[in-house]
Amino acid sequence: MKSALIIGGSLGGLFAANLLHRAGWNVQVCERVTDELSERGAGIVTHAELFEVLAEIGIEDADIGIEVPGRVTLARDGSVLGEQPYPQVLTAWGRVYSLLRAALPAHCYHSGKQLVALRQDDVGVCAVFADGSELEADLLVAADGIRSTVRQQLAAEVKPKYAGYVAWRGLVEENLLSQATHDALCGNFAFCLPPREQMLGYPVAGAFNAMSTGRRRYNFVWYRPADDAEVRRLSTDASGKVHDNGIPPPLIAPAIVAEIRSVAAQSLAPQFAEVVAKTVQPFFQPIFDLESPQLVFGRVILLGDAAFVARPHCGMGVTKAAGDALALTRSLVRYPLAEALAQYAAERGGFGVRIVQHARDLGAYMQAQLSSAGEIRMAERYRTPEAVMRETAVPPRF
Repeated sequence: MKSALIIGGSLGGLFAANLLHRAGWNVQVCERVTDELSERGAGIVTHAELFEVLAEIGIEDADIGIEVPGRVTLARDGSVLGEQPYPQVLTAWGRVYSLLRAALPAHCYHSGKQLVALRQDDVGVCAVFADGSELEADLLVAADGIRSTVRQQLAAEVKPKYAGYVAWRGLVEENLLSQATHDALCGNFAFCLPPREQMLGYPVAGAFNAMSTGRRRYNFVWYRPADDAEVRRLSTDASGKVHDNGIPPPLIAPAIVAEIRSVAAQSLAPQFAEVVAKTVQPFFQPIFDLESPQLVFGRVILLGDAAFVARPHCGMGVTKAAGDALALTRSLVRYPLAEALAQYAAERGGFGVRIVQHARDLGAYMQAQLSSAGEIRMAERYRTPEAVMRETAVPPRF
């Protein structure tokens, strides 16, 4: 039986593990984090391709998410600036994770396994972990995210590039919102567009995947320009320590949280300001682009965010990881290993380049600086309510 070692036990790794397992491979998933991941993450949007991959795994759960009929943009005073129909299912990261974990045999998943080195030859690949253990396989799949340990070992020159703005995020319990805010926001994919900023939000499952009205959550993402100095300020905790690789949400200085709530009250529609005010722990993420010019290194391949990271505006991160895993599995079923990996690289490498550029275009108007004529052109093209509602979290038409 052919074997695959998957580094990274988040969504990309679980897509690959489930598909390869169903294709007859012996799979072992190694996740560096020791605790449960299921309540991590926030909201995600879905696309038809994502449901197709889930069906390939045998997951056809009608309650995967919450369907909304369309999109609405609110003005600063809370009135409706525009509306567009676009039925779409919105869900929570934890909901998809729990379904994928349940589909994979428990003995295939190993927590607390931190990769420190790898080696390979003509017959296999071996992963060495911090606990001193080693695992061997025919193929190693790097699905360990934007800061991929595997990629750092094989292509250290490929690094995330900061895009010039951050995304403030958070989840608020639906039953904490006023009736007026609930009525305005919780039935649609909603937007608010302060100058050079973008706020969006939608309903998702609540704690422990609760789907019934009143037990759900509202997920928001608020993009704001921030140069390097501003990111450093935001990443400085109350003791003065700077967290260069991302500050854990509980360590964000209370003064920063109070500041973002104040800015929300001044610049956002009152419905969105209420969402920010009632979110217990807002947090932020710097936005990055990442493009890997090479996806295959002998018997090692990059998948999901380890390979390409597109800004969140196209809402394709999870769907892209699912598509990567499906393309890899189908190639491995049809072709000998070397040919299969070459086919995977050609197909998903080209798609990755296109999706990163598309997302870059969508987010250009929020950057702290616009450095080229192309960025300026795209900033003008995608700053209107009509364009934002038409293009955000919609599969690109390549």
